Amino acid sequence: MRSESIVFALAGVAFGLIAGWVIGTQQTTSRVPAAPAQASAPEPAAETGGTRAALLDEAQVTALKSVAAREPTNARPRGQLGDLYFDAERYAEAIQWYGEAVKLAPGDVNISTDLGICYYYTNQPDKALEQFEHSLQLDPNHVKTLLNVGIVRAFGKQDLDGAVQAWQQVIKLSPGSAEGQAAKRALDSMQAAHRGVGGGAAQKPGA
Repeated sequence: MRSESIVFALAGVAFGLIAGWVIGTQQTTSRVPAAPAQASAPEPAAETGGTRAALLDEAQVTALKSVAAREPTNARPRGQLGDLYFDAERYAEAIQWYGEAVKLAPGDVNISTDLGICYYYTNQPDKALEQFEHSLQLDPNHVKTLLNVGIVRAFGKQDLDGAVQAWQQVIKLSPGSAEGQAAKRALDSMQAAHRGVGGGAAQKPGA
């Protein structure tokens, strides 16, 4: 897996207002964040942030598959294949390769979380949360995983209290980071629209 990059995926939710959300893990620098796109509700398989999917480099895929076939215990080419399919928004194929990479490198928190994101985008929120739980067993303070947990709980499970708990943990761990700021925006928007969620009250017009 290309460990120095960040994957940004965007989802929207209607809490009386539209908010942008960031989910991401450490991956390739080629994945640059897009401006938040408005949406009435999150769709697990929707385009990420309104951006077009990257074209799949078939030559690179062929080369990496060849390496993977020659090196059956090497997680790296499998993680790289997962990255390519993720960028192309071919999440089912990304799941296949990330899954193989996780089996070979079960201690890699970033690949584990990437796999969880793909489960979310294929409308499998329970499997996504299960995979994120594995990531958090590896690193309980992995803020990108915690940010994702909040998003999947809010959007995939309609568990607002669970989302609040995850986002509050992100803010506590890393308040000045991009993840901490995204969690703060998410939390503020949710509490403004839902009285009593996370101890917040709905904001009244003109308040």
